[in-house]
Amino acid sequence: MKLIEHYIMAEIRRLVVIIVGFLIFIFASYSAQRYLTEAANGTLALEVVLDIVFYKVLIALEMLLPVGLYVSVGVALGQLYTDSEITAISAIGASPIRLYKAVMFLAIPLSILVTLMSMYARPWAYAQIYQLDQQSQSELDVSHLRAKMFNINDSGRMILSEEINPDSNHLTDVLIYTSSGNKTSVYRAKTVDVTNPSPITPSVILHSGTGYTLRHQGTDDSERVYRNLTLDLKPLNLSVDAKRKAKSVIALIRSADPADYAEVQWRESRGVNAFLMALLAISLSRVKPRQGRFSTLLPLTILFTVIFYGGNVCRSLVASGYLSVTPGVWLVPILMFIGVLVLIARDFSLLQKLFR
Repeated sequence: MKLIEHYIMAEIRRLVVIIVGFLIFIFASYSAQRYLTEAANGTLALEVVLDIVFYKVLIALEMLLPVGLYVSVGVALGQLYTDSEITAISAIGASPIRLYKAVMFLAIPLSILVTLMSMYARPWAYAQIYQLDQQSQSELDVSHLRAKMFNINDSGRMILSEEINPDSNHLTDVLIYTSSGNKTSVYRAKTVDVTNPSPITPSVILHSGTGYTLRHQGTDDSERVYRNLTLDLKPLNLSVDAKRKAKSVIALIRSADPADYAEVQWRESRGVNAFLMALLAISLSRVKPRQGRFSTLLPLTILFTVIFYGGNVCRSLVASGYLSVTPGVWLVPILMFIGVLVLIARDFSLLQKLFR
């Protein structure tokens, strides 16, 4: 590898480390704030917050790494154009292919890494998050419930207690709200003992209270006064979309559901997208001398927005059956590849030669 490629790669690599590190810090801080809020509200166990944030960051790297490389290529090369260094490189007879070679030396290994993360690390991290989330929200772990607060989970269960004793799994002056199917149940009890905190079959014993069953249709509502009532609560169920994100590639391929096939294509195309975005950034990095390297950020942002939302739209259309699985989600990478070929042809003046 020659000096020019080494120099360009060093500039890009330095920016990649800075930008990706900054994005990871921002994303981790946001995720931590979100899940700490849930822990404070009693909807999530405090001890699992750091684990979930770690898995969230691992999932986000699928997007943060390509974005970091994409912006770094645009800004680093933009600085070289601003300082007239690209002009000097061209003046000594260096071909534009030297820029592409330098970027590809970085983009190829990063694209392979993104592909592996999207295919294997991402579903594994989602599975870990859903397992922790389900266990924390389904499990009646009294230690993470908060007194005098609405402790809510995603299965539609709410527990409000005036006092909580985590040592004896005992709650005082309790209101329990559950909703499932076509009915809603509300229970009021002086005291409650948690007999089974299992996320699979959570159950409690209510002492001295009243229960109400409200039908969503009809007038078959009921009221029940009890002294001791054993209540089996509904465990937390994952949504179909949540289960799909945690599925392995093999399980998705074997499925006949278009939404599963769209998920496969999305994972497969992440690395290719990262590679093509880096190549597109080469042309978008061109600025006039002394114009400023950050002048490239607007076109970079616009193109990234089109690529990101275009991919999401294609995935949704394939999942809903409005877009054929061929090319499916690959439609955006195909258009990006055509754009790269056109820009490379322009760089090497092939179009001018063809139309002479």
